[in-house]
Amino acid sequence: MPELPDVVVYIGALEGRVLGRALTGVRIASPSVLRTFDPPYDAAVGREVRGLRRVGKRIVFEFPDDLFMVIHLMIAGRLRWLAPGASVPRKVGLAALDFTDGTLVLTEQGTKKRAMHPPMQELLIKNIN
Repeated sequence: MPELPDVVVYIGALEGRVLGRALTGVRIASPSVLRTFDPPYDAAVGREVRGLRRVGKRIVFEFPDDLFMVIHLMIAGRLRWLAPGASVPRKVGLAALDFTDGTLVLTEQGTKKRAMHPPMQELLIKNIN
């Protein structure tokens, strides 16, 4: 399982790549990553990433209008920054967040697919603190 220092390193690496940039697309390769239906998983598309923070071992992307996207890497989850529009790897790829400068791909090596990637409202973020 990625430990707390790993999550802090991920956030540091992401800050220079996504802060102040608009999310241009969300691609879901495995429905196991979704934990939302309202708002829809692509509700943040077209919105600028206003902040990144950590809530426990979760990585939280903050968008305008109290919209958040949360990633929990669980046991074997990993984030990879790839070229814009990069394909989601077939067997291990779960989702991709597209930006003009690159694509953030969420992968998981395990077979249980426990990583999650839902947009959430502020109330839900407060509940997981």
